Amino acid sequence: MAGHSKWKQIKHYKAAADAKRGAMFTKLIREITVAAKQGGGDPAGNPRLRTAIDAARAASMPKDNIERAIKKGTGELEGVDYQEITYEGYGPGGVALLIHTLTDNPTRTVADVRHKLSRGGGNLGSTNSVAFMFDRKGQIYIDATRYDEEAALEAALEAGAEDLQLEGDQFVVTTDPTALHSVKAALEEAGIETKEAELAMIPQTTIHVEGKTAESLLKLMEELEDLDDVQKVEANFDIDLAEMAGA
Repeated sequence: MAGHSKWKQIKHYKAAADAKRGAMFTKLIREITVAAKQGGGDPAGNPRLRTAIDAARAASMPKDNIERAIKKGTGELEGVDYQEITYEGYGPGGVALLIHTLTDNPTRTVADVRHKLSRGGGNLGSTNSVAFMFDRKGQIYIDATRYDEEAALEAALEAGAEDLQLEGDQFVVTTDPTALHSVKAALEEAGIETKEAELAMIPQTTIHVEGKTAESLLKLMEELEDLDDVQKVEANFDIDLAEMAGA
């Protein structure tokens, strides 16, 4: 599984966790607020909210922050009205990019995204110029150093997963989007602890990048994700793990 999970792995290698913790909390709070606004404040009946809360807990976000974000979404507390917009474009090497944003000012956001793309050797595309190249899937991440691959694969398939792949030092379990939470719960019931679970856009095919092109692409994706309004960037690239570790 390349592209999406490779980017997760690169960020894991590059992690400067403390420096980016505040920015990550801001993005997580926006996601919780929007999820609660769209589907209500009860995570039991709102899978998107449940996913967002799990991600916030995995990032050690205080319970009070999570509860405030939910109340802003449900209208119990005053909050910002965010719009959900996904921009499509291309990066170095012709790699397709999906740039997911939550913004209170789309004019500012599209200008910021376009500026980063043009400076980083990419360009903004029209609606559905690249989205058709991706499939929406659930992704669950497991620490591969703790579990035998064959046992993990068997447990994942029994839990209803579609696939399990080793990516660097983690297993990436792929599920149907609607089965994400049931598979995660079944894995944990089977004694396999999960690190993170999310809904993601997975590329149907990938473009191999290396050398300067890979460096430029990774720099662009990092700069896009550093924008306040950008929640995450997904792409259809493939890159050698050895090169990724040094990126």
